[in-house]
Amino acid sequence: MFNKLKPIWLVAKRELRDQLRDWRVLMPMLILTLCFPFLMNEFAKQTVDFLNQFEANLILDRLVPFSVLIIGFFPITVSLVVALESFVGEKERGTIEPLLSAPFDDWQLYFGKLLVGVMTPLVASYSSILLYLIMVSRQNLTMPSASVMTQLFLLTAAHAFLMVSAAIVISVQSTSVKAANLLASFIVIPVAILMQGEAVMLFWGNERVLWLGIAGVTIIALLLIRVGIAHFEREYLLGREIDTINLKWIAKTFLLNFSGEAKSLWDWYTRVLGGAMRRILPAVFFVTLIAGVSIWASYAWIKDNVSDVIAMATPEDIAELEKSMAEIGELPDLSEIQGHLSAPFLFLNNTRAVALIFLAGMVSFSVLGIMLYMVNIALIGGLYALFELLGINPLPIFLAGVAPHGIFEIPALMIGSAVVLYFGATLVTPQTGKSMGEVILELLADWAKIFIGLVVPLLAIAAVIEAYITPSLLLGVIGR
Repeated sequence: MFNKLKPIWLVAKRELRDQLRDWRVLMPMLILTLCFPFLMNEFAKQTVDFLNQFEANLILDRLVPFSVLIIGFFPITVSLVVALESFVGEKERGTIEPLLSAPFDDWQLYFGKLLVGVMTPLVASYSSILLYLIMVSRQNLTMPSASVMTQLFLLTAAHAFLMVSAAIVISVQSTSVKAANLLASFIVIPVAILMQGEAVMLFWGNERVLWLGIAGVTIIALLLIRVGIAHFEREYLLGREIDTINLKWIAKTFLLNFSGEAKSLWDWYTRVLGGAMRRILPAVFFVTLIAGVSIWASYAWIKDNVSDVIAMATPEDIAELEKSMAEIGELPDLSEIQGHLSAPFLFLNNTRAVALIFLAGMVSFSVLGIMLYMVNIALIGGLYALFELLGINPLPIFLAGVAPHGIFEIPALMIGSAVVLYFGATLVTPQTGKSMGEVILELLADWAKIFIGLVVPLLAIAAVIEAYITPSLLLGVIGR
């Protein structure tokens, strides 16, 4: 085992020595590491003085964790330059041939670069955070709890792995340092947006949700590392000299994979679309399993939490609830709603939801897409449990209000989500003889085939049934 890991350390040692000799990398990192905590400390002072005028204690309690989150982020962005030029920089300097000719495996070369790429920003980020915490401890500010600090340190490490692994993927696929640096915005901007959501979690104060955020970032970082290793080829690094956008080749490759050279519509459905469906069958099995777990989890959560809330309610609370419901009045007449339901609106709404799941999955190696799918499918279990707690038999309502269009809509949602899962799984799988661009185009063509040929027709049928048949059936069950 040690003999396998030793080459990683040799590559990392070589990379670290090159970094420590380059003052253009060290000076900005040192300045930011040592000076930024003082700037954030002054910001904290001014913010405390301002918020004390309005007794905004919630913001004051979360001010230090928010500052720690920001302080840990900036050194990573500066040191990202090192990761971006890890491979393509050596190619431009003419030093990559001896490295690639060394008797090391591809994963050993990759992890050696990754180790230094992550270690450098983490040392800078943690040093900056510790310096800030020392200054904060001498002031009248609320210090974060041990659990929150643990989350912040883990989140900083997850950000470092996420950004550096993405930068190394870009470095492997680029042909010049200039191109790699231009693509850096596709790393920094999404992570900055992600941090806005994490800041909301911090101010919200829900530590459990923040743990889920850490897990999600870590999973995406690991998938990025897997993508980098899967598409790392020494010949590819040495062979390409210039990046070109060949729109004709892109269109031809996509259309060829989409049509499959089918002779007729029947041939396209049976052979081309059928082949795509066979490829995603394992993913269909997994999303079916995920659906069962999600429905059961949401059902159990509503039963455990909402029932406790009802049990703890006082007679005054129940009386107040009944009074509010009386003021709201009866539910609208379903016969009136039936006339206002529009099949095109329902179709476009459901189609947009499936497309959003695909887009979210495409930028997160399926993680965000599957999470959105789980939220959508979990509504079934949550509503079922809620009806039971309200003393209503949910089975007739679901058979009349969900099943008629659900037998088309739910499979469409599951198939669309299965393609997303297949997309991510294929992207992190080595594809010998194919570039990453070719793999992505083939995956996009598979998604387009299944979306246009199967998901859209199912959603169209479901929309017609939901607009014109389901309300009548539900009206017969409810009786008004």
